[in-house]
Amino acid sequence: MTADLRDKVALVAGATRGAGRGIAVELGAAGATVYVTGRTTRAEQSDYARPETIEETAELVASAGGKGIAVQVDHLVPHEVEALVARIRTEAGRLDILVNDIWGCEKLFEWDKAVWEHSLDKGLRMLRLGIETHLITAHYALALMIERPGGLLVEVTDGTAEYNGTHYRLSPFYDLVKTGVTRMAWAHAQDLAKHGATAVSITPGWLRSEMMLEAYGVREENWRDATTVQPHFAISETPRFVGRAVAALSADPDRARWNGQSLSSGGMAKAYGFDDVDGSRPDCWRYLVEVQEPGKPADVTGYR
Repeated sequence: MTADLRDKVALVAGATRGAGRGIAVELGAAGATVYVTGRTTRAEQSDYARPETIEETAELVASAGGKGIAVQVDHLVPHEVEALVARIRTEAGRLDILVNDIWGCEKLFEWDKAVWEHSLDKGLRMLRLGIETHLITAHYALALMIERPGGLLVEVTDGTAEYNGTHYRLSPFYDLVKTGVTRMAWAHAQDLAKHGATAVSITPGWLRSEMMLEAYGVREENWRDATTVQPHFAISETPRFVGRAVAALSADPDRARWNGQSLSSGGMAKAYGFDDVDGSRPDCWRYLVEVQEPGKPADVTGYR
């Protein structure tokens, strides 16, 4: 299906890079007006010290066919989020789609460490950035969204409910954040249904984000070179794949059928019939269970 969101207003919270940027661009490609937020601008960097900026994301939204509006916001600061939503109300008069993709924790989590081994400061900071920001943003933004029926809240996480339910995710802190976001979406779904709105959680697969490509020393143009180091990277996907999932879901008049569910980019590709930008259709969470975890050789046959 071809998404048409030309009359819709979206807020992608946490759109500086990664999945948030990919989602913002695909909403723009469908014609939406997209407010993109984050802490890093061309004038000021966050503690990430990364080159990507929200202005770049807004420009990519416009290039794709939408209207991109960059707003610097720290989603841990309630009055900044409140001001953001007031601005959307004044300028657009509505909010149809809220995507909570606020994260900012790549430099905080510690692999395979029990709670007594993991840095407490980093762990608690992760909870604030990965959970508290989502609640603050929902508190202010959903009050505007429910003024019109048909709104959509998308909570972005890592891992489906099915996968996370049987797999320990790195550490108690990371595990709690990623499973908590899924439960948060389910809880919001109960409240939003009363107002004719829908809430879901969604996970990308193995994301070829800016930071992941950099970690492997490749670019999007030659990303397959990374498979010489990690063969299973063959199942990876661009940030725009999950973006296309969110755009398709946003344009679906029957999206309420997904209310409260845990979704994935690969699963939505099958449901709505879209591909990644390179024509592939990866299904990472199925692949992990069927190929990588049993120790089989990398093989994306059947995971188009």
